[in-house]
Parts: sequence; C-alpha cells; structure tokens
Amino acid sequence: MANDGVPVGSPAGGARTGPWPQLALIALTQVLALAVWFSASAVLPVLRRDWELGTAGGVGLTVAVQLGFVVGALASATTGLADRVRPERLLATGAGAAAACTLGVAVLADGPLVGIALRFLTGAGLALVYPIGMKLMASWFGARGRGLALGVLIGALTLGSLLPQLLVGVLGDSWRTVLVAAAASGAVAALLALGLLRAGPHLAVGARPRAAQAFDGFRSARPRLVNLAYLGHMWELYALWTWAAVWMTASRDVHDPALPAARIALLTLTAFGICGAVGCVLAGWLAGRWGRAPVATVAVATSGVCCLLSPWAWSWPTGVFAVFVCVWGASVIADSAMFSTLLSEVSDRRWVGTALTVQTATGFLLTTVTISALPYLAEAVSWRWTLVLLAAGPVLSVAALTRFRALDRGPRTAVG
Repeated sequence: MANDGVPVGSPAGGARTGPWPQLALIALTQVLALAVWFSASAVLPVLRRDWELGTAGGVGLTVAVQLGFVVGALASATTGLADRVRPERLLATGAGAAAACTLGVAVLADGPLVGIALRFLTGAGLALVYPIGMKLMASWFGARGRGLALGVLIGALTLGSLLPQLLVGVLGDSWRTVLVAAAASGAVAALLALGLLRAGPHLAVGARPRAAQAFDGFRSARPRLVNLAYLGHMWELYALWTWAAVWMTASRDVHDPALPAARIALLTLTAFGICGAVGCVLAGWLAGRWGRAPVATVAVATSGVCCLLSPWAWSWPTGVFAVFVCVWGASVIADSAMFSTLLSEVSDRRWVGTALTVQTATGFLLTTVTISALPYLAEAVSWRWTLVLLAAGPVLSVAALTRFRALDRGPRTAVG
C-alpha cells in the first residue's frame, strides 16, 4: 500500500516538494540528462568522415544506445532495483554514468570500436533515467492528474532527445565539442536529481524481487494490450527520430537543393522537438477529458497516416512540407504518455516501476529493428519510400487500443 504522506527520508515541506514544483524539476532533469541520447547520431555525418564509417558503422553507433538501454532496463526490472532503491538516487546515478560515457567518447574514442562500447554503456545509464523519472512523477500524482503530468514528462523526453540538434546548430561540426556539451548537460542533471528531486506520497515500495514479475505485463489482457500498442508506437518513433533529418535532406535535395543544411536541422528540432513537446502536453490535457485510450488512438492513427503519405510529401511545396512534418512530429510522440499512464493504472502498484521499465525495455529492443533496417532499405528503394515501412507499427497500435477499449467498456457496462 502506498504511503499517505511524504516518504521517509524526504523533506516534509518546502516550496520544491509539492507535485507541480517537483514535476518541473523532474522535467528539467529529463531534458538535460537525455541530451546524451542522440548526441552521437546528431554528429554522425562528421563521424562518418572522420572515422570512415559505412552504413553498418553508423547504424552500430545508434543501435548501441538502444541495446544498452534494454540491457540496463531489464537488469533493473529483474532485480527489482527500480522498486527497491530511492528513485532520485537511481536517476542521479544513471544520468551521471551516461554523462561520463558520453564524455569518454569525446575524449577517448578515435574509432567505432571504442565509440560503440561507450555508447552501449550510455544506454545502460539512461535506463535509470527515463523509466525512473516516470516513477517519480507517478509518486506525486494520483489518477486524475497523472495523464497531464506524464504528458509534460514525455514532452521533456522529446526536447531532451533532440537537444543535440540545437547543440550542432550552435557549436558547428566539431563533434567532440558537441559531445562534451551533451555530457555537461547530463552531469548537471545528475546534480539536480541528487540535490532537489524527492519521491512523493504515492510511492509504493516493492516486495522482494522476483524475476518472473518482469513478465506480468504480458500475461494479463489489459497490460498486454497496452504493451502491444506501445510496441507499435515504438516501431515508428525512434526510427523516425533517428532518420527524419536524413529523409528530409534527401527530399529537399530533389525538390529544393538550395535549402541550407542548417534549415533542415532547425526544421527537425521544431517539428520533432518543440511540436512534439506541445503534442505531448496537449494530449495529456485532452486525455483528462476524453480518456487516455481514445486520445492515444487518434494520435497513433494520425502518425500512421503521415507514414503512408510520406512519399508524396516530397513533391509538396516547402511550406506545406514543413506543416506536414510538424503534424507528424506532434502526433508521433503524443501517445507515448498515454501508454505509460495506462500501464501504471492496470499494473500492480507495488511493481509500477518494474512494469514501466519492462515496457520501455521491450519497446527499445524493437527500435533496433527499424533503426537498423531503414538505411539498408533506403539503399534499395531510396529514402522517398522508406518511411512507409513504419506504418505497420501504428496499425498494430490501433488494433490493440481498439480491443483494450472494448475490454474497458465491458465491466463498466456490467456494473451500470
């Protein structure tokens, strides 16, 4: 059972210990910590030149972070770490480790072998940042406010993940400088987490860890459907974030070759960063009025339609194209908060941290498939047609959400 008051070891009062001040601090910490996530991907064009990377090497640097995240998340889940150690300490440890590994790439790496190893460890550190941030948020908000709060948190994830695009725009093509800046951002996040973050009164304490508990989310119908919908969402999301700038560059090379590369970076940050964050907050607000599953269904269906329209978007005028990718950027991430919130509501409260960690681990494992496949597919059919492959994910999500909503209506109808 959750505690009714402030957890032992947390300050009993103060301006920074209320739900909304803590949410702001958690969101800021997430933005700063997650700057390391796509830091290597943002400077990949320069690394291809300096390290003489082919397609496999570039994919390896990106996928290594995802695999490291999966390994770290599963280790946390199967040992019960996410539910047995104070979450602010875990988050600080993860952010600090990820920052140190990113700094290591900038200072020590002179080729893909060391770079890939350190990027894997970066991902393992981030496994203690994103899921634990969600657990901290859930400890401060009950069911009524959790949707909007998680929308804010996923918006922070979006901004943090695409922050390296801004660093590249400001610092130029010095990849070591960009990575040092991202590492410094992660280090500040670790200090903020350690000094200012606190768990709230809804924090549930996990029981003795059981490895089998990690798979409970795929045994019961409602958690399983939420997780399947989330997997469809992840099939699209990270592959799109990884290769959107490449896809847009290829498009503009055909239809507007005079468009500067810096404009592509700015459009990427605007569409998938700023519009994505706005989409998360708006979806969280709407979910409190329309319900989480309906809002998630609309968002994921919209992003699926964008996948299908992507080849024809190449021929649209630049202004229309920009609006299109902004809609895509807002919708592709807006549903993420819904899946996490729904899972937290249908899972055993003692193991919410573990359930969310397993959900994200399986999702990120799936991202390695599409992230790896898209550049090879582009070599075969060109980038114009490549992103259509991502539509398979939204189709799965819509089907799972439709079934979930049918199950969710059943008990209410029986009671009423």
